[in-house]
Amino acid sequence: MQIIIVGCGNVGATLAEQLSSEGHNIAVIDMNRQKLQNLSNSYDVMGVNGNGVSFAVQKEAGVEQAHLLIAVTGSDEVNLLCCLIARKTGGCHTIARVRNPIYNMEINYIKEELGLSMVINPELAAAAEMARLLKFPSAITIDTFTKGRVEVVKYRVGEESVLCDQSLQQIKSRLKADILICTVERGEDVYIPGGNFIIRAKDEISIIGTPQKTLAFFKKLGATVTRARNAMIVGGGKTAYYLARQLMDMGIQIKIIELNKTRCEELSELLPKATIIQGDGTDRNLLMQEGLMQAEAFVAMTNVDEENIMLSLFAKSVSKAKLITHVHRISYDEIIDSLDLGSVIYPKYLTAENIIKYVRAMDNSLGSNIETLYRLNDNRVEALEFCVKEDSPVIGVQLQNLPIRPNMLICSINHRGSISIPGGQSVIRAGDMVIVVTTNTGLNDIKDILK
Repeated sequence: MQIIIVGCGNVGATLAEQLSSEGHNIAVIDMNRQKLQNLSNSYDVMGVNGNGVSFAVQKEAGVEQAHLLIAVTGSDEVNLLCCLIARKTGGCHTIARVRNPIYNMEINYIKEELGLSMVINPELAAAAEMARLLKFPSAITIDTFTKGRVEVVKYRVGEESVLCDQSLQQIKSRLKADILICTVERGEDVYIPGGNFIIRAKDEISIIGTPQKTLAFFKKLGATVTRARNAMIVGGGKTAYYLARQLMDMGIQIKIIELNKTRCEELSELLPKATIIQGDGTDRNLLMQEGLMQAEAFVAMTNVDEENIMLSLFAKSVSKAKLITHVHRISYDEIIDSLDLGSVIYPKYLTAENIIKYVRAMDNSLGSNIETLYRLNDNRVEALEFCVKEDSPVIGVQLQNLPIRPNMLICSINHRGSISIPGGQSVIRAGDMVIVVTTNTGLNDIKDILK
């Protein structure tokens, strides 16, 4: 597809990188020549210097032939105006990043009146991801397929776990759980495991199955499967507000620690059922006085990444709380991931991922049969959901007889709503939704899994 991205900050750069790697033709508009130059040197994209609101600049970027314009500048109003101009002049689909909570109550009206295809709010998306993780505290990440009927749950194996030093065959026989361990991350290495693969302590495993069967598996492990009853949040920004509102709707007691007095007063009005504490959330004595040791969930989301990291490390040392660490910058993600900070949330990644999901849905309507795609394990693994067409060469052949390429794992088959974890004798039929996990990136069709 022909795609224009307005704004090449962290989100714009992430979008340009991923979408260009997927074969789309990308043009990026930005006022900063140096940023454009750096992006053009790194990826196969065309840089256009100028104001994205200008029709002349959009025309230079190819708006009249574009399928989609994505506006992710730092200004909500600029993003909305860029989309309006593109919609009126180019007739393309448009996506705007809109962050101000003022617009959130009117977002459906704005979307309809401006003809927007999608509006993404990074803070709201981050809060939704955090709330989902607090429903299932044992998970590091949770990705969903088939409209939520299949989940991929990432879990860190503890030293006392019944999984330790067991092969996948032994685990299946012992626990009798209808799930599949589809990836194992061990240090710097990522594996697509076979039946003889042995799980070790500190491995990070990705488990695929229906929500009910995944829940049953974790119960057999003795892992925490019930939602937290209370949560302590340090930092009272937009994301904290959205998160607190969602958690209170789930019946979770909320305590927010915020330094700014005016913001505390605002939060007290917006969240009358939450406990709002004015104070320095980095003060250890204050955290202990407010019950950190008894907290079942702890969320560090100040405006300073270093503070959030240190807060989560401290909470880990004194409590058994489910940890969520909010990180703004993405340049040090490999170092951060090595610190065992619980679930680390990068709003910029989430924003880009939600937009890319929409792009893939558009691409599907233009002929691709990829329904969903997630990048796992620091982009080293792809989990893809395919819709199998009638002329596919994989139809009607038992999986054990298919010449499947190395490092490919068929994890789930959805046949008319009946979801199964396949075995060697399973057969794929036309119309099935099939999930494949692989370390070989760049698949476009399910036939690409064959040798």
